Amino acid sequence: MSNYRRARIDGATYFFTVVTGKRREILTLPESRKALRNAIEDARKLLPFTVDAWVLLPEHLHCIWSLPEGDGDFSKRWGMVKAGFSKQMRGVLEQGKQLAASRGKHRETSLWQRRFWEHVIRDETDFRRHVDYVHYNPVKHGLVERVKDWPYSTFHKYVEKGVYPANWGDDEVTDSAGGFGE
Repeated sequence: MSNYRRARIDGATYFFTVVTGKRREILTLPESRKALRNAIEDARKLLPFTVDAWVLLPEHLHCIWSLPEGDGDFSKRWGMVKAGFSKQMRGVLEQGKQLAASRGKHRETSLWQRRFWEHVIRDETDFRRHVDYVHYNPVKHGLVERVKDWPYSTFHKYVEKGVYPANWGDDEVTDSAGGFGE
């Protein structure tokens, strides 16, 4: 068994990648988006956090969260989000599917991969690179040709705030640090 350790720093900002089980393309479905939004709102009521950037793709998502001072428990938050989403989607996407014995034992559904990937944001440059990566991801995966054409992203809020021009990511526009991230 692996001895995986997560970096937990109270009050830190984190980049996450979370993937659906078997990479099922379910996250951009209207009912999935609603369930995920509800699950996040419910989790934030109990354990606050700020969503700094977000992109939802059919089978995975990337986001950046900032946790409150004195709190580094992002795993509990993700557990609440995944469980809340799965509970709302039970019967909608799991129609008649049997859970593997180990998933049932751990009260998991097959809607999510068990683990997620996290990265502690180190500084402002690292933050900008990861925000750029989040927003450019639909283009990287060939889902759209221009960043502004992907509706399931905080990119549009960043444009409204004047952080990005509306044509950011077109052609070879890069961030101020010289790239689209890691």
